[in-house]
Amino acid sequence: MEKKSFSFEEIKQKLVNYCVYQDRCHAEVEQKMREFLLIDEAKEEIILFLLKENFLNEERFTRSYIRGKFYIKHWGKNKIKMNLKQKQISERLINSCFDEIDDSDYEKTIRKIFEDYCSRLSGVKEYQKKNKAIKYLMGKGFEYEKINDTFD
Repeated sequence: MEKKSFSFEEIKQKLVNYCVYQDRCHAEVEQKMREFLLIDEAKEEIILFLLKENFLNEERFTRSYIRGKFYIKHWGKNKIKMNLKQKQISERLINSCFDEIDDSDYEKTIRKIFEDYCSRLSGVKEYQKKNKAIKYLMGKGFEYEKINDTFD
């Protein structure tokens, strides 16, 4: 399939629209730029423009990502952190943005997921239910210590 060629300004506008639609991290924008086969100087100029005009903001992206994955997808901190690292977000920034998750909400979410999961298990002994639920919660990224603290 033949690729359509765009002018520098058209590409810049497409990337602005890409960032306006949803918060993006640097890695996502750079991935999108690869579609346009830009030279390095053009890439740098576009990144600087997006940063200067605040279309691209790593902290804002990290905070909204954490909120979305916790409050909508019900992911734990471990899973969120792992996915942010894959997006090349620094550990320091990730840790500083975890204040987006309220501790009481975190515990309530663990409790709710635990109860929902256990209610779906039938014909299983009580200790097996607890073990399965703990494994399930850990798979969703919740820390073992937090899970145990919630039920002690």
